[in-house]
Amino acid sequence: MTAARAMAMRPGPEGHMKLDRSALDALAHGAHADPFGALGRRDDGDGPYIRALLPGALSVEAIDAKTGASIGKLKQIEDTGVFEGAVRGVDPYRLKIDWPGQQQETEDPYSFGLLLGDMDLHLLGESRHFELAFALGANAMEIEGVKGVRFAVWAPNAKRVAVVGDFNAWDKRRNPMRLRHPSGVWELFIPRIGPGERYKFALRGPDGGELPDKADPVAKSAEPAPGTASIVADPKAYEWTDGDWMASRERRQEPDKPLSFYEVHLGSWMKDGRAVDWNFAIEKLIPYVSQLGFTHVELLPVAEHPFGGSWGYQPLGLFAPTGRYGAPEDFAKFVDAAHAAGIGVVVDWVPAHFPTDAHGLYRFDGTPLYEHADPREGFHIDWNTAIYNFGRREVQNFLIASGLHWLEQFHVDGLRVDAVASMLYRDYSRKEGEWVPNHLGGRENLEAIGFLQHFNAVMRERVPGAITIAEESTAWPGVTRTTTEGGLGFHYKWNMGWMHDTLNYMEQNPIYRSYNHDGITFGLVYAFSEKFVLPLSHDEVVHGKGSLIGKMPGDAWQKFANLRSLYGLMWTHPGKKLLFMGGEIAQWSEWNHDAQVDWPALDDPHHAGVQRLIRDLNAIYAKEPALHARDHLDSGFRWVIGDDRTNSVFAFRREGEDGAPPVLVVANMTPVPRHGYRIGVPKAGCGARSSTRTQASMAARTSAMAAGSRRKPSRATARRNRSTSRCRRCR
Repeated sequence: MTAARAMAMRPGPEGHMKLDRSALDALAHGAHADPFGALGRRDDGDGPYIRALLPGALSVEAIDAKTGASIGKLKQIEDTGVFEGAVRGVDPYRLKIDWPGQQQETEDPYSFGLLLGDMDLHLLGESRHFELAFALGANAMEIEGVKGVRFAVWAPNAKRVAVVGDFNAWDKRRNPMRLRHPSGVWELFIPRIGPGERYKFALRGPDGGELPDKADPVAKSAEPAPGTASIVADPKAYEWTDGDWMASRERRQEPDKPLSFYEVHLGSWMKDGRAVDWNFAIEKLIPYVSQLGFTHVELLPVAEHPFGGSWGYQPLGLFAPTGRYGAPEDFAKFVDAAHAAGIGVVVDWVPAHFPTDAHGLYRFDGTPLYEHADPREGFHIDWNTAIYNFGRREVQNFLIASGLHWLEQFHVDGLRVDAVASMLYRDYSRKEGEWVPNHLGGRENLEAIGFLQHFNAVMRERVPGAITIAEESTAWPGVTRTTTEGGLGFHYKWNMGWMHDTLNYMEQNPIYRSYNHDGITFGLVYAFSEKFVLPLSHDEVVHGKGSLIGKMPGDAWQKFANLRSLYGLMWTHPGKKLLFMGGEIAQWSEWNHDAQVDWPALDDPHHAGVQRLIRDLNAIYAKEPALHARDHLDSGFRWVIGDDRTNSVFAFRREGEDGAPPVLVVANMTPVPRHGYRIGVPKAGCGARSSTRTQASMAARTSAMAAGSRRKPSRATARRNRSTSRCRRCR
């Protein structure tokens, strides 16, 4: 007999045929808190016997696992589903069970010893188990030569926890789990089941009452909505082919590199009359992103979420790619294919809040385990969701392990952290009296700050090639400073101020733009205080806000011209770039998650032209070091003209590294040609025949027409512009 089995088969508190009525009733009703003290093989001094909990079984027999010979029959005690009987001293044994209509032969789950090792329990106790999904949850494995699944779940305040699934007819009485003190983790090994099995956890709260069946918080796979069960994942590791990419991605994603993100909600990007899944994305999305010259695809949250209308921003399966688009290995295949095409993958990740669906994390063990008990701290009024208790170490461990899981197990290149501002402030979107000050009396959420710093420090240490990006909409200082410098530790931050001011400026009729000149210039006051991404994201084209082109003033021709000007300013402005799908073709309708991008619009040359513009802007942005190498440094930007509000003209110089040629950007944001407009430059160009003054005039005039002039240039004028504004070598 192995040591583990000997440990599991010690006589329990109830001896042979001496199970008292309260214990018997507790087993029969799925309320026994110590199943390993009552079930399995036992010996009270009069010889060995076996007790099994198999409600619904017709008969049970113990057999020798090696020979198959019977070693004793078990009889049911009354109608309780508890079977018991003396057996010969043979080990290991199996149970032969007759069910209505079928027979089952299996090892006894209660014949196995302790499952989680000392190191797992130590790391769990320290809340530094960063491979949480391989300690907790459902893990297919082999124990003592027996294949099965080890289940483990953290529920410290539960009176009893059981595993339910298709394998036990979802009977809450059949497979109660063992509690490992003092970790609060419950565990059980169920033999002869494997990957693909659906399961949940059935819990009784501190008062002994039954709770709704819960999905596994660290499930690595989940069934597609509207189903809510977790699925035992295949432990076979995906065979990656992206070694070269992984070795080079740290250099690719540094602040001096061109980063251009194409933001996508996969379910509404393209339907094409077929199921949208990761294989479809490999076939269609990756080539499209590559052709347009984006360096990254950024996916709206792909963690499992119950409500599709949340776009993934109310997730409950923080370790599982949503079953809507395929299995976890299919998502891994997508990331691998993106890397093969030279494209990075960023996923939106949501640690700020979670929905209160009954099968999820909310009051998981009958207590506010993951969230704050006080709704002033633990409930988001805006989103009707719960807020994580960032001050609890186990919750921090859970979230950090989730982030690492995407980066390490799926080779994701970055996490864009959603709603950071809502985490930083205790009074976020709350009125006076609706929030609780911190222990210093302030509004800052010190626990959330500590969590974000801890999260980013661990990410930088364990996955140095990956990036984290903050969606932070306030002026919180040091978001992208390292934690050793007192910052939050993110690599990049969305520049929400730039987005708001620039869109507000572009929405103005050009005749009024002179009064809003600061909408463009003010952003340069703080442009180098953080490492910024300029986002034109999904949030700006939904909920009645209209599409990007719909925001532009004027008639259709002017709207296209204004949109082209917006993109020109964006791609030459300091900061990395992000554009939500549909913006690259100037679709008229705002985003609808139940529809798709308006691809037929590309039959119109105006829409196709905007798409070509995005491709060309990405190309020049990547080609010209001056447009990206010093994005985060004030030495990379110089105003040439920033105060001509009367004419709404802007001119600035972008500087690259030493020896790289600078780039002069001139923008006339009114539909009025500016003839003879003089712009100074520090040195001569590449040998153009025309004077600097003439070149500047032509640039200003061309820009004016791009900004929305109603009078289109003649073909002769266009040819003259091209011939006089470029030298022979450039033409």
